[in-house]
Amino acid sequence: MKAIAVYPGKPYSMHLEDVPMPAIANIPGGRGVLVKVLRVGVDGTDKEINAAEYGNAPAGEAFLITGHENFGQVVEVGPHVPDTIRSGAYVVATVRRPGHSIYDAVGLQDMTTDDVYYERGINLRHGYLTEYYVEDADYIVPLPGTLREVGVLLEPLTVAEKGVHQAYEIQRRLKVWQPRRAAVVGAGTIGLLATLAMRLRGLEVTCYSRRLPPYRNSDLITELGAHYVSSQQATMIEASGMFGPFDLIFEASGFSPLVFEAAQALGKNGVLVLSSVTGGDKKAEVNADAINQGFVLGNKVMVGTVNASHADFVSGVNDLVKAEAFYPGWLNQLLTTRVGGLENFAEMLRHLTEDKEAIKVYVEVAS
Repeated sequence: MKAIAVYPGKPYSMHLEDVPMPAIANIPGGRGVLVKVLRVGVDGTDKEINAAEYGNAPAGEAFLITGHENFGQVVEVGPHVPDTIRSGAYVVATVRRPGHSIYDAVGLQDMTTDDVYYERGINLRHGYLTEYYVEDADYIVPLPGTLREVGVLLEPLTVAEKGVHQAYEIQRRLKVWQPRRAAVVGAGTIGLLATLAMRLRGLEVTCYSRRLPPYRNSDLITELGAHYVSSQQATMIEASGMFGPFDLIFEASGFSPLVFEAAQALGKNGVLVLSSVTGGDKKAEVNADAINQGFVLGNKVMVGTVNASHADFVSGVNDLVKAEAFYPGWLNQLLTTRVGGLENFAEMLRHLTEDKEAIKVYVEVAS
């Protein structure tokens, strides 16, 4: 069968690879699940792996199959797979796999303290841009058939799910924390989904991004009943004055200097969640005393988040179902850019690199 792969360490080596058909017998204990891949979302991670910025092949392999935002349909299950996962079911597989730390041992591989981590399609484990994959039932999450058209958005949604969940977990220390106003920094796919997740939790949300409205993303924000503010119209502190104070800020811009603006705009007892993985060596001049004083006197918290646990995927399924009920058709508008077939990986890369209007690029692997 065919798969899209790269030679890690070799820039721009993406190609079609012939790989063996997997079998449920590959998974021990009768827990194997064979899945036909229907759609795979792609993002900057896939582009950066193709540029050899990071990513390693599994042990003994010369190539890495890419793609981590998967959606598929079960073909066959082993004898010891729970009956919630059955032939014909729509499923998504989680991305991280256990390493060797105590956190990995209890199913929190997203909290690993290991220097080496295992992520399907990213590092040391093959991904999902292929025709079929086989996986242990522990890492498979079923979705209702009503999510057939939007299920490929589950994995990116889990970035927001985990970040928001971590904020609430941290603030259990306050006993009665009841956030009312939130901000999202960045209006890309993750920013849009973070806005959705917090609107579904009843928060007033302001999305702060670079581009002037109106355009597709700002329209999607306002369809959720949230505010949109461009950085060309106001600073983050000014936005906080208009729509805050912000009890929760979710940073998803990919532009690290905005972290320090967000830190200043955060309200008392607030949580700033950082989700952007930023490379490079950007420097920023910051108002260090004001930020430090605000965090000390305001009991504020800044936390980084790497997605995501099995529980975050399950809560993501629940939020997708709610979104379809409360904002019908909204999720489908995120699926802007379809690429038909694995063989068209060059078109996929072109959209990731050049199409500034695309929100979610995805490969339609099979119908």
